[in-house]
Amino acid sequence: MNVTKFRVARPTNDLRALRAFYVEGLGLIDRGGFQGHAGYDGQLVGTADASYEIEFTQHVDGGPCAPPSRDHLLVFYFRGRAEVDAIAERLRRQGVSPVEPANPYWVGRGLTFEDPDGWRVVLFYAPLPGASTNA
Repeated sequence: MNVTKFRVARPTNDLRALRAFYVEGLGLIDRGGFQGHAGYDGQLVGTADASYEIEFTQHVDGGPCAPPSRDHLLVFYFRGRAEVDAIAERLRRQGVSPVEPANPYWVGRGLTFEDPDGWRVVLFYAPLPGASTNA
């Protein structure tokens, strides 16, 4: 595959809360949004290089958004702990604290948070096996 961009799309019942979590808390870029498209409003957030986006959609009539399991994860990889700690502090100022990961693999390797819909985000800071820390 020669993919130039990757987008995950997910429904929600609270676009405003998700924007605050992902943009103001995590620090992703607000890529804009849309309103009234066939009954849907949307918010796009992504990385600075625009190669990765998350699209949140909300139907005008609402809709069932089944709660995810504790193993539904978005994992962001960082070169070290300092940036993770800065993001964690922004989230704490929003009233969001780390949660215990369901899978013990993530313990001591990063911090896990739940977004307003209950989806989990891991901020991974441990070096991957065989990875150079001098990158």
